Amino acid sequence: MQELDDLTQVASRRITGISGQIRANLIPPLWREVASYSREKLRADLIAGVTVAVITIPQAIGFALVVGLPIHAVLATAVIGSLICACYSSSRHLVFGPTNTISIILAGAVLSLADVPLTPLAKVLLLGCIIGIIQLTAGLTKTGQLTQFISRTVIIAYTTAVGILIIVGQIGNFLGIDRAPAVSLPGTIQYLITSLLSLDFNYLTAATGAGSLSLLYLLRRWRPRWPEGLIVLFLASIITATFKLEDHGLRLVRDLGEMVSAMPIFTGFPLNQEGLLLLPRITGTAIAIALLGMLEAISIAKTLAARSGQRLDPNQELIGMGLGNLAATAFGAMPGSASFLRSATNLASGGRTQFATIISSIGVLCAGLLLSPLLNYIPIAALAAYLISIASRLFNPAQITIARRSTRADAAVFWVTLFAALFLQLDTAIYVGIGFSLVLFLQKASAPTLIEHAFNDQGQLAQIDTPTERNSPQVSIVHVEGDLFFGAADIFQDGVRRLAEDPQIRVFILRLKNARHLDATTVMALGQLLEYLQLEGRHLLISGVHGDVAAVLKRSGLAKKIGAENIFPAEENPTLATKKALQRAQVLIGVKPELRVFYSQPAPAK
Repeated sequence: MQELDDLTQVASRRITGISGQIRANLIPPLWREVASYSREKLRADLIAGVTVAVITIPQAIGFALVVGLPIHAVLATAVIGSLICACYSSSRHLVFGPTNTISIILAGAVLSLADVPLTPLAKVLLLGCIIGIIQLTAGLTKTGQLTQFISRTVIIAYTTAVGILIIVGQIGNFLGIDRAPAVSLPGTIQYLITSLLSLDFNYLTAATGAGSLSLLYLLRRWRPRWPEGLIVLFLASIITATFKLEDHGLRLVRDLGEMVSAMPIFTGFPLNQEGLLLLPRITGTAIAIALLGMLEAISIAKTLAARSGQRLDPNQELIGMGLGNLAATAFGAMPGSASFLRSATNLASGGRTQFATIISSIGVLCAGLLLSPLLNYIPIAALAAYLISIASRLFNPAQITIARRSTRADAAVFWVTLFAALFLQLDTAIYVGIGFSLVLFLQKASAPTLIEHAFNDQGQLAQIDTPTERNSPQVSIVHVEGDLFFGAADIFQDGVRRLAEDPQIRVFILRLKNARHLDATTVMALGQLLEYLQLEGRHLLISGVHGDVAAVLKRSGLAKKIGAENIFPAEENPTLATKKALQRAQVLIGVKPELRVFYSQPAPAK
């Protein structure tokens, strides 16, 4: 009864602590900035906020084309989602909103749900709601740190594939070619080549796209501080409206759905009966997008924090992003993620606090309200050129080279993830890349090193190459290096058994000084090894046992089976425990100990 009361008290304290932590996480970190906010910070945040807004507007319009959504549904992400995320984010410079990677995954998800009688926006909103719940839960439960186990190589390959897919997907809009009937990458490329060879494209559209792309690269090269996207799209819309180019076959943004107003309207969460029936089909995609968003946000926030010197709470970033996605969904907007370009621009422009992001959100809203009539005249070819320009920035040759050349495992992960993303659904590719990298990691981690050692004439423990170098022909000292978790148990046991095939050896000394992460599976393997040796009248000694390994051996009961006299804890002198074990081994085989034990004396204080 007393034990039950103790457990109840412990559970009560734990629940109280968790609920208190959740309440603390739901207090917007922005309020901490208010007390020390100054006119100087406001001036810096205004400049940074306006700069970020200028970049955001053309990107949002472009991403609407990628996903196939109305422009207002994407602009609202940069307004509502960005504003809410800024309030709850611990990073002063992270900018939330629509991104190229999230956009193209959403486009694929919408396409895979073609048989569902819902509008593309309704499908995206349902996905956004689930994504927000996953990210918010990860932040509150502090499980977002699990993303650190996803290889950076997976993200590099995935981002590279996204860049390729965006470029290939926009060539048709760039040249005025009708949408390819094929869904796969090879089918799309074949269709585009056939159309080009048969000259089946619109010359005015191709000229508009080529001119826009050329101007974009010229501005980026000669005027890198200018907002090239906004300038090019603004000029293209002015020229189109002035000369009525739409009458000559030039497709405009309004052909995708005329934009009346950019004012976000509260629509509520899409968790109706139709949406709930779709959950089994879209949950896998939602988890993949949520994972990718979490990786992007934490990676970008850490990069910015390293530059600015700010302390960061990664779990708070996930809370902010989760709430941002939920808020965006409630206002009829697509889900978003952290944008590296906009976040880096925020920092480079002198942004001091999260108010810079809030100002950029207000700027996007005002620009959308004022410029909505003009936005309808943006040529789709110019927008495609801008998307191709953005996608080209996703290729990082330096990082790709590192990923391909560092190790064979990294190269394998890179190519597997890249081809999976190009030829499978993008959400599936995330799982393929993560799964393959984890398999290679476990394969590497589950291969502990077993090396036979002996003491030399200087009393030092050194590796030996032949049995004749042993201190005693009947004693083998095996140094174990690496992780001894469940994946390594069989390899560890087989390695020791191979050494035990020598009939001369009567005592095995396992030196576990550099062995880590002993678990139940390895303990059982050690137990089987002990039984195997005891059946043949041989002995097992363990030396260099540190605290964690000793605790596992004791709790599992294996320490008792081995015998306290046969276990030698690690000491300050790194070889002392093994020397004592060797002396014990010599006693067990009936040989007078010939090895002297030397104790290292600490150096005198100066």
